[in-house]
Amino acid sequence: MGNIFKQMASPTGTLTLIASEKGLRAVLWNHNPEKSGIDRGVEDLAHPLLLETEKQLNEYFSKKRKTFTLHLDFVGSDFQIQVWEAMLTIPFGETRTYGDIARQIGNPDSVRAVGGAANKNPIPIIAPCHRVVGANGKLVGFGGGLENKAILLALEAPYRQTSIFD
Repeated sequence: MGNIFKQMASPTGTLTLIASEKGLRAVLWNHNPEKSGIDRGVEDLAHPLLLETEKQLNEYFSKKRKTFTLHLDFVGSDFQIQVWEAMLTIPFGETRTYGDIARQIGNPDSVRAVGGAANKNPIPIIAPCHRVVGANGKLVGFGGGLENKAILLALEAPYRQTSIFD
C-alpha cells in the first residue's frame, strides 16, 4: 500500500496530512509541498489515522491539546530521525536552541546539522521544530516560514516561561 493523504485548514494555512501503512509520515504546508520529497499518494478523506491527526491538530490550534498521541513514521537519515525524535521531547510552551538539541543527541558540535535536520522535519507541529530557536532566543529558520513559526509559538505563549519575542 502506498501513501494516503487528506488536507485540512489551519491557522497557518492549508495542511496536507500524509500517512503510510506504518503511521503519520508528513504534515506539509501547501506553499512548499515538494520540499519534503514525500509522495502524497492517493487522497482518502476517511482514513482513521488522518482523521485522528486532523482532530488532534484542531484541538492543538484551539488550545485544547498540548501533546499528540499519534504513531509517527519518520523518513530520513539516522541523524535526522535522531534530531526529530529529540524535538518530540520539548514540552509545550518551552523552547530549546539548536545547540541544546545537539547536546541532547550527544553530538554538541553538530549545531548546523541540527538546524538542517530541523528545517527538513516532515512532521512539523507534532514534532515541534517551531520550538527550536537560535542561540540568542530569536526566531530563525523554519520550513513552514517564520510567520507560521511565530503563529505556533504565540499559540503556546500563555504557557511560555520566557519570551522569544523580546
